[in-house]
Amino acid sequence: MSFTTPRTGQVLLLNGTSSSGKSSIAEQLLLILDRPFFHMPVDAINAMRARRRTLELAPDELAATLARTRAGFHRAVAGMAQAGNDLVVDYVLSEQWRLLDCLTVLNGLDVVFIGVHCSEQELTRRERARGDRQPGQAAAQLRQVHSYGTYDIECDTTTNSPRDCAFTIKQSLAQLPTPLAFDRLRTEFLPPTTTNPEALNPPAPTTRCFPRTNITV
Repeated sequence: MSFTTPRTGQVLLLNGTSSSGKSSIAEQLLLILDRPFFHMPVDAINAMRARRRTLELAPDELAATLARTRAGFHRAVAGMAQAGNDLVVDYVLSEQWRLLDCLTVLNGLDVVFIGVHCSEQELTRRERARGDRQPGQAAAQLRQVHSYGTYDIECDTTTNSPRDCAFTIKQSLAQLPTPLAFDRLRTEFLPPTTTNPEALNPPAPTTRCFPRTNITV
């Protein structure tokens, strides 16, 4: 029996800081969406890597490993969607190269860009309650994560539950803007007459802001 792809899959890309509720929204979306979607978080890719050996890496080696992990994640998302799978992806676009690489790798796919917002005060409260995040990490990410200026859908988890946000997203899928946000961003950041070297060769991210034990973002 041969495999044929009748269509490419839809990618619902949830972008927000750590502790903003992306994973909880994704879990609710899988329950209420009409088709079977995969939840594909970057943390699942990080979890595949040997943790002990990763913690032994020098700072420069760690930075390079994390950059390769994220670049590989982008390509794994593209591969799943190209095979016809529908995906809910939760991610933190806290470095511009991540967005540029996604715009390049996911070109031609149906990507719905969804902003998951949360107030800084609530993010700080959640970090303290969880105990598995470095204090101040989410607040530091806020400066970059939502700086790209355009989404197809937005929700705010400061006071809204993950289920409420999931229903907002589902309802909004019926009335998406044209062109989609990724197409607008691609026009802005990746002119068609040039190849963006930063997207194709991601720089090593900084690891100086937080301890080396915090390597999953």
